[in-house]
Amino acid sequence: MDGDDVDDYVTRCRQLIEASPQMDEENTKVRLVQPFLELLGWDFLSTEVELEYTVPMASGSTRVDYALLVGGSPAVFVEAKPVRSALTESDAQQLKSYMRQELDVDWGILTNGKEFEVLTKNRERSGGEEVSVIQFDLDDLTENPTVLELLSKESIRSGQADEIAEQVARTNRAIRRLQENEDAVTEAVTDSVGGEVGDLPIGLEEQAREFVQNLVSVLSEQRQFASDGPPLESDRSTNEIVDADETETPAEESVAANGTGELAPLENHVSGTVSREELEGDDSATVAVFPTRESGLPFLKENEAWGFVRVGSEFEYVAMYVTGDVREVKYLARVDAILEPDDADLLRDPLDYRDGAKIADGKKVIAFEPGSLSELEDPIPYDSKYPQGLRYTTLGAIRDAETTDDVF
Repeated sequence: MDGDDVDDYVTRCRQLIEASPQMDEENTKVRLVQPFLELLGWDFLSTEVELEYTVPMASGSTRVDYALLVGGSPAVFVEAKPVRSALTESDAQQLKSYMRQELDVDWGILTNGKEFEVLTKNRERSGGEEVSVIQFDLDDLTENPTVLELLSKESIRSGQADEIAEQVARTNRAIRRLQENEDAVTEAVTDSVGGEVGDLPIGLEEQAREFVQNLVSVLSEQRQFASDGPPLESDRSTNEIVDADETETPAEESVAANGTGELAPLENHVSGTVSREELEGDDSATVAVFPTRESGLPFLKENEAWGFVRVGSEFEYVAMYVTGDVREVKYLARVDAILEPDDADLLRDPLDYRDGAKIADGKKVIAFEPGSLSELEDPIPYDSKYPQGLRYTTLGAIRDAETTDDVF
């Protein structure tokens, strides 16, 4: 997928949405959804795209907005909603019911032009129930345009999409189980290494926990596509193909709470700007690097803290990589304390933040030393590596890095 074409598409969509945030469904289809499908390689001037495709139902029939055809048979159903409406669980269930009626339709796309959810039929279980593969938005496309490879006409026609979905399913299950069982896996690694080499002059359990967390980060990076942002406003699972007998609510990755997307900081505790060469501290000092969208910055700035996250190893500094259009390691602060969420002096009730309902299970708030939160005058730009979850580096690496590839 050509990155320049994706960037052009995202820029155009953002301009249209900004100009018409209350866009109705018909205009959403013409201005946003049709160009999206054309970006994927589907030709609207051919017979491979059918508009208002009739779907037989038990009580009669209904119509799906788009059917994408391969060999004359529908392979993908696309259901569009207006920009002004958030995607809901009811919308997803509607699309699933359409897919259920057509044996050849293995894929579904639900979108309002700015948010997208991809559905497929679970090939690992009999019955092939419809499940969510991934959710992403326009910011994610800028960050990782390869997400579209899954949906391209060529991938659907060649069967590569099926292979990608199965690979992502295995990887996501591994990530979920490592996160859900982090304590048990950490204990197993600690016991195994300790049994082989005996006592060591280091905190073996802390090193084992960091190994498990880094393994999750590496698996996330190795996926052929991924969304690093928060889920859409629903309770359904994200980035996940689940077995029928497993829960559909995956454990969250160790990423910080992004704000509601509408918040403005009540206060701004950024003390100013600082060049990286002026940073004080030992080169070997440990820096925990967290990703955040711009919508997460109000939490950072107004609380002079970061949360809600799981942490293992000790670290002296926190650095923030801002995703979306920014794509830079942009903020740095010294750590003062790691607190339980209830003990943190937050300016809002935790439930007012998007991740507020999920602050249990060992998640913490990292409080910064007062006055230490600074914006980098020379932020570290993205090259090919970026943190999709908690990653560790050193202050020396932060000082000397030319791009993010030098940090991780």
